[in-house]
Amino acid sequence: MENSENGKVKRGLKTRHVSMIALGGCIGTGLFVASGSTVSQAGPGGSLVAYGLMGLMVYFLMTSLGEMATNMPISGSFAAYSSKYVDPALGFAMGWNYWFNWAITVAVDVSTAALVMKFWLPNFPQWIWSAIALVLIFCINAMAVSAFGETEFWMSLIKVVTIIIFLIVGVLTIFGIMGGHFVGLSNFTYKQAPFVGGVPAIISVFIVAGFSFQGTELVGITAGESKDPSHSVPKAISEVFWRIILFYILAIFVIAALIPYTSPNLLGSSATDIAISPFTLVFERAGLAAAASVMNAVILTSVISSANSGMYASTRMLYSLSVSGDAPKIFSKTGKNGIPYPSLFATTLVALLAFISSIAGPEIYLWLVAASGLTGFIAWIGIAISHYRFRRAFIKQGHDLKELKYTAKFFPFGPLLCLVLCILVIIGQDPQSFIHLQWGKILVTYMSVPLFLILYIGYKLIKHTKMIPLDKVDVSSTTEEKYTNNSDK
Repeated sequence: MENSENGKVKRGLKTRHVSMIALGGCIGTGLFVASGSTVSQAGPGGSLVAYGLMGLMVYFLMTSLGEMATNMPISGSFAAYSSKYVDPALGFAMGWNYWFNWAITVAVDVSTAALVMKFWLPNFPQWIWSAIALVLIFCINAMAVSAFGETEFWMSLIKVVTIIIFLIVGVLTIFGIMGGHFVGLSNFTYKQAPFVGGVPAIISVFIVAGFSFQGTELVGITAGESKDPSHSVPKAISEVFWRIILFYILAIFVIAALIPYTSPNLLGSSATDIAISPFTLVFERAGLAAAASVMNAVILTSVISSANSGMYASTRMLYSLSVSGDAPKIFSKTGKNGIPYPSLFATTLVALLAFISSIAGPEIYLWLVAASGLTGFIAWIGIAISHYRFRRAFIKQGHDLKELKYTAKFFPFGPLLCLVLCILVIIGQDPQSFIHLQWGKILVTYMSVPLFLILYIGYKLIKHTKMIPLDKVDVSSTTEEKYTNNSDK
């Protein structure tokens, strides 16, 4: 992979980059802003249960991806694994679906960046801020991959430091050291707390938590450009699990302890309303006057970080699709620094068109966002199935688990739990629309599912692919060069 002249990406990501990218990928506006709405919906106890279960599922998901990524580190990893361990049609559908999702997400994030800037400069044209954000993200991704890693490291670090400060301030406020009076756990027993709305409310919050955790699969994408994936990937998985539990669970606990679930501010939480971010509310309660401006800066960093990661992930996925023969060969070409520039330009163009549609035709833009909505969960299902098949094939062919550089624990419980919970989340998006046969809402909410099926079934009909028998699955520690030479379908 060191040679970029023949179309190979370079291994330029350090271990600390991989760890922080994986962590930063799942800490964003979902935690900083929208987390307040989960407390209002399910109460303190319900939201903690939902985030705890989702955190556990994400850990199993990452261990599954880690086992495959250390065995075969490759850019656009899980689409390649689906092709290699399950069915080429699944890899094709997974790859294109994921690329489309992140390309649209970049457009959503640059639009959000403009809304965040509106907090400071309300009369300034928003499209200019979006254009600046898109150019900045393109430039970061056009440099060496180490520049991307370093940028993501520092932006993720800002988020991590903010959460640590928030937790310290929150605990001091709970005990009355800051804010003037002792609060304790009184809000955990307020009215219907700690559990509000029962199991249905927990499931609804579980769905919100799932969206908050999306981005953790980036650790598999980065494995293809990590200098030492056998070391960096397992380290990232171990660190990220504990940090997720620490940051998410403790942050939700502090929010629930200091703000009653009946607060109208929590009900109004949205990804662009900085004034009623639960983090802002807690800081203000502790007597920190500049809380809103500080949190606005942090959220801006978070949005840029998300768009930056999205551009990287989608570019590498398109590159991987080209390498495996599922996209035009032009997208597998790289520059001297190992950056797949044709893939980067194509992804930027899609993001730009999606962003323009948000100005020219809001309805088209909303449809694009809806079409990418469940893609993350579909990707997680693909990872779980791929790992289940990989491990079964590995054992069936007489291999010993000691041969693997990293072994996922609790197999097959881990991938099966991920599979069941992801399907539950997808079905649970809007079950009422099925009960009342609201076809418009069904189409908007679940659009990414039929799009995925069209890609999958269409490929099978054209290529006549079948599920690979377990004894025929290639479980070798395949390099990207070998995979490239044997990927023509």
